[in-house]
Amino acid sequence: MAVDTTTINKNAAKAKPAGTPTALDKLAGGDGTIVAAGVPEGYDAFLLAAIARRLPADTEYQQTVLHIARDDQRLAAIRSQLEFFAPGAEVMTFPAWDCVPYDRVSPDAEIESRRIATLARLAHGKGGKPAIIVLTTVNAALQRVPPLDAIKKSAVRLAAGNPLGMEQVIQRLEASGFHRTGTVMEPGEYAVRGGILDLYAPGHARPVRLDFFGDTLESIRQFDPVTQRTQAARDQITLLPISELPTSDTAVKQFRQRYVEMFGPAKGDDALYEAVSSGGRYPGTEHWLPLFYQRMDTLFDYLPNAVVTLDHLVEDAKTRRLETISDHYEARKEGLASIQAVTAGRAVSHRPGMGGATGGAETSFVHALSTPGNPRAYTNRL
Repeated sequence: MAVDTTTINKNAAKAKPAGTPTALDKLAGGDGTIVAAGVPEGYDAFLLAAIARRLPADTEYQQTVLHIARDDQRLAAIRSQLEFFAPGAEVMTFPAWDCVPYDRVSPDAEIESRRIATLARLAHGKGGKPAIIVLTTVNAALQRVPPLDAIKKSAVRLAAGNPLGMEQVIQRLEASGFHRTGTVMEPGEYAVRGGILDLYAPGHARPVRLDFFGDTLESIRQFDPVTQRTQAARDQITLLPISELPTSDTAVKQFRQRYVEMFGPAKGDDALYEAVSSGGRYPGTEHWLPLFYQRMDTLFDYLPNAVVTLDHLVEDAKTRRLETISDHYEARKEGLASIQAVTAGRAVSHRPGMGGATGGAETSFVHALSTPGNPRAYTNRL
């Protein structure tokens, strides 16, 4: 279906074109809200590319165009169209989790990888470069994300020739959530063979092979995960966490403290609490993100000066998403109430992770979210 309207909210620094400004110049440099009506499908990608080209590069901050698509299909379509209209532009995507709100399963690892890579790129963005285009969806924009400072501190750069021991890198990989395997095939995996360490870092198209000689990183080479054959050499690589879920001692301590404040002293049958406390993973722990941080940010906190464009029918998509979040939230509250009613009759105290009608972490998460003053992971209204 053709796109009727693209609403453009202007927060970027003003461009200064010579002569009389064109319509595109106004889109790239105006203030307030501008509506581009009667835009045929496909032309919206052209507009995004044109706006990005018109943003000045001589600024102290990274110039960005953020486009919020109504769903994943629209995001994929615009991403494909930008390959034609802006073949040389830097385009990043920030997809939503592929699980429902308050679910007991974790989001897909590849999606997490793309989200982390985009957040890290935005967190370390600097001026003096052409504008980048970030594509996201209503669902992704509505959900809060780890704080900007945490993402900034999580990135580590490795360079060939640096004095660096393999054990140091392995410790960093483990702390970032990487999994050790026999053969590296997917993002978030690493393998060790003698003085060689293979790893597949988020945000990179291919895994890399680190060759150590003693306590020196001699070389970094890209390799094919299918054939395992080495390819081009690289000067450096940036390591990022594989998940938005922090694994540092500070974050685990924060989780334990806030968890006990909400639910009382933990017992041995609390699978979630025990898994997090021991540094392990528990299905759906990502839905407890607000307990790991002092605060949660929004995607817009990473883009304070961005030009924000909204897809056609984005308001309808936002309304449907908020209704879905509310429905799942109420369902979890009802499930918790049912469990509490049953356990009260048996003089048994319900603990998260014991199971039950709805079982698992999300029942306690609903209880935590229903407590005044606690952050809600999914409420970040546009």
